[in-house]
Amino acid sequence: MKNTLSTKASSINRALDEIGDKWCILIIQEVLWGINTFTQMLSATGASRGVLTDRLNWLQSVDCLRKNETNPSRPTYHMTKKSIELYHNGLMAMHWERKYFSTPELDSIELIHNRCGKAFWPIMQCNCCNQSLHCQDVVFIPGPGAGKDQRVTKNRRRSSSSQSDDLGKTLYRNLINLLGDRWTANLVALAFHGLKRFDDFHKELPVATNILADRLKLLVNEGVFCQKPYHQSPLRYEYHLTDKGQDLFPYFITLLDWGDKWCQTGKGEPMLMHHRPCEQSFKAQVRCDQCGETLVATEVHFNL
Repeated sequence: MKNTLSTKASSINRALDEIGDKWCILIIQEVLWGINTFTQMLSATGASRGVLTDRLNWLQSVDCLRKNETNPSRPTYHMTKKSIELYHNGLMAMHWERKYFSTPELDSIELIHNRCGKAFWPIMQCNCCNQSLHCQDVVFIPGPGAGKDQRVTKNRRRSSSSQSDDLGKTLYRNLINLLGDRWTANLVALAFHGLKRFDDFHKELPVATNILADRLKLLVNEGVFCQKPYHQSPLRYEYHLTDKGQDLFPYFITLLDWGDKWCQTGKGEPMLMHHRPCEQSFKAQVRCDQCGETLVATEVHFNL
């Protein structure tokens, strides 16, 4: 029998529970960039045959991939409308990766926006005031779907460093190594909602305390969290987002938007966002930094 824990309803949690596993992120990325056979994916992702088969079946079950068996000996996998709408999430992953790491596969790519014909880099802005997004400027308030979700407790272990490095030629290797574990990603998401202490994180995550301690240590070591003592005897710490951590905010906003649309329960959004600078409801737009137009997957190509 599966163990469950009642936690605050969250579109980010729902999205992570569907596609937050690192192999799911990798597969979606590769199919989006044109890799669509099993053999190609084995080479591109570095996954084992068993893991790849499992995740392909899972992504089909949640309608994020469709299988074309016109040629039964060489079936292909393709994006659905649901997974195509993760395009902005992938762009924000690339944005963070390029800012904090030198990744040859990503550094060599030039994105071209067909509408303006220029090489561009994606940016996230407010749809009302067109200002760039900063996490300190966004306030979360309960939405019509606020309530509780039942989340399954899992004890899947985080991949070791050697396994995590074997990701093929992925465009945002470091982000996937960091956030391709739903508990690590959940901790960062909860930090954006103001949680800072171990006990508060544990109340919101259906995870064992040793796993929680491991993920917090990882985020500190990776420079996403910093520790600040709040109690001396015994010594206890709060975990605060660093600049590197705060810059993951656009990535999580795209997950929230996707989860609102594709993982909803029929009750409406669990959380709404208010943008302090313009005092309006916040709706994020991922745009071309050259012409300011909202980016669409079919209107972008890349040069290597």
